[in-house]
Amino acid sequence: MAKRTPKYALHKPSGQARVRIDGKNHYLGIHNSPESQDRYENLVSKWFAGTFNADRESLSLDRLSLLYLDHCRVYYVKDSSRTSEVYATQAALRPLIRLFGKEKVSHFGPMKLKRVRNEMISQKAARSTINGHVQRIVRMLKWGVENELVDATVYQSCKAVSGLRRGRSEAHETQPVKPVAQVDIDVVELFVSREVWAMIQLQLCTGMRPGEVCILKARDLDRTGDVWTFTPETHKTAHHGRQRLIFIGPKGQEILRPFLSSTDREFVFSPANAEAVRNELKRASRKSPMTPSQAARTPKEDPQWSPGQGYRRDSYSRAISRACKLAKVPEWAPNRLRHNAATALRKTHGLDGTRTVLGHSTTDMTEIYAEIDFETARKIMRSSG
Repeated sequence: MAKRTPKYALHKPSGQARVRIDGKNHYLGIHNSPESQDRYENLVSKWFAGTFNADRESLSLDRLSLLYLDHCRVYYVKDSSRTSEVYATQAALRPLIRLFGKEKVSHFGPMKLKRVRNEMISQKAARSTINGHVQRIVRMLKWGVENELVDATVYQSCKAVSGLRRGRSEAHETQPVKPVAQVDIDVVELFVSREVWAMIQLQLCTGMRPGEVCILKARDLDRTGDVWTFTPETHKTAHHGRQRLIFIGPKGQEILRPFLSSTDREFVFSPANAEAVRNELKRASRKSPMTPSQAARTPKEDPQWSPGQGYRRDSYSRAISRACKLAKVPEWAPNRLRHNAATALRKTHGLDGTRTVLGHSTTDMTEIYAEIDFETARKIMRSSG
């Protein structure tokens, strides 16, 4: 017996067109509009072809976003902590949900994606940020296709939306990250701990990332040669399967030696040690004698706050920011020190030598090229770092 074609009908309370398939209503948009006619024909053709999925056709963007965020919270994890990609995805989906959250995923397409993009522009987001957020939305649709939640045509059509080009949209451009002025670096020495100042100097001579200098441990240092090798437990591109070796020459070794403890499990740079030194200096500089009650005072067993054994990127950055305010200079972040190191290295060793030291790569390196690059970096740091 031939299948009877489901009818295109009007849903009077809402004024929308609807079609009833397998006992369930599917709303198509404004009745008699070209868009609703196209959706009707698309659904009916899928139904006749046996590829119709009622759950997929009724899935809303709200629901898909929630499912995708649950996936992101599990997938984007590094060292048992969620990465910044989870929060970036949340930010990308907010304007999408605000504009089209109640709509069906099957009704979403390039024009609506562009409306979401225009909403981001109106919120004064930068062009590069907007392009990244649009890519995250398209990535969510791709994930939906993988898990049979989204029709592949929705993903393919949205994938065709080109990114915003420099100077060809109303979105503003971000300012390029520049090296820190040397005078602004020098002036903070009086307002940071001995540990933080050493971390700043080590970044300047090796080009380490802030996160790498924070997690530096003695056990991760190979000190057998004239150039030391630091292999971080984790690094920015570890999930791409890339190896990260940081070479430390005589200058960096001189900075590190006073902080290398007998145990190789401790962080080289410790806030707890910095706080202990600070307290010792405060006691040594007292002008009045300590009272008997102060002398008899013992530390609390469970204080509300105690310094950590290692710096985090945010605590390291806050220490520098606080020092900049005290020194009354423009605030700068430790990631900019990597630009200082790159600028200095490029002047003496060229672009390719700088790339090898900093661990930059535009293509995946083979094992042979990796060995050549590592040896080049070792030679450079023997004289520069």
